[in-house]
Amino acid sequence: MLAGIELGGTKTVVAVAGVAGEIAEQYRFASTEPEKTLDVAMDWLSQRGVVSRLGVAAFGPVSVNEAREDYGCILNTPKEGWSGFNLMGYLEAGLSGAELVLDTDVNAAVLAEVKSGAARGFENVAYITIGTGIGAGFFVDGKLLHGAVHSEFGHLRVPRHPDDSFEGVCPFHGDCLEGLASGTAIGKRWGTAGDEIPFHERAWDIEAWYLAHGIQSMLAVTNPSRVIIGGGVSQVTGFHVKVEAILREIAGGYFTVLEETKNYVVAPVLGQNAGIQGALLLAQ
Repeated sequence: MLAGIELGGTKTVVAVAGVAGEIAEQYRFASTEPEKTLDVAMDWLSQRGVVSRLGVAAFGPVSVNEAREDYGCILNTPKEGWSGFNLMGYLEAGLSGAELVLDTDVNAAVLAEVKSGAARGFENVAYITIGTGIGAGFFVDGKLLHGAVHSEFGHLRVPRHPDDSFEGVCPFHGDCLEGLASGTAIGKRWGTAGDEIPFHERAWDIEAWYLAHGIQSMLAVTNPSRVIIGGGVSQVTGFHVKVEAILREIAGGYFTVLEETKNYVVAPVLGQNAGIQGALLLAQ
């Protein structure tokens, strides 16, 4: 049985694959304490059979480099109770005999979108997720990008919007991209969740402005052919178009790939299933 777990800061998704590797059945639930969260996932899987291979798509920071001593551990995260937790060790103990493959949730999502979504046919793609935090996964020259640990796109320093004096919510950097533009930041800055703010409000101009500046830095470093933005915050109608319009303005006609590509910033075709579908691909 091939299975996948998408471990997010807010929610966890667990699924089993069908004969073609598609999602045959899945279950979504709130992420709480580490052991309790994984126990729910493993109990659900055990009711469906014996897992032979499991793809794990985890929120970051997480050690995905097998050469590191802390491989499989959640690193220094603001999510209470998770820092230092041995994710892979706990799963290996609970799923004896299963082969486990670990990557970040955003790398899993970009893999799924390349396979059968908005990035099909591309060899250089970035996937950004905006939720409790902000992260990005990269598919570069046909391979998932890791580096020494993995990308920390959400902790880029971005220029401040001229009308924004919000201090930021990142406990490490204050006003980094995640600190200024994550779902957590939106809630604290405006006193309400993003899905309760009408799209014509100034809040969305500021949100799109920050994402556009982050993507311009991404363009300068990895030069993706397409950028996909997913996550709960991005689901408001018109958001991707607004981000792309600001990006084109600040890019000043410099980046060739941007000038050659229509609909450069797009939504994921797989929607909220990108991460868990990617976890199943990791298992394959």
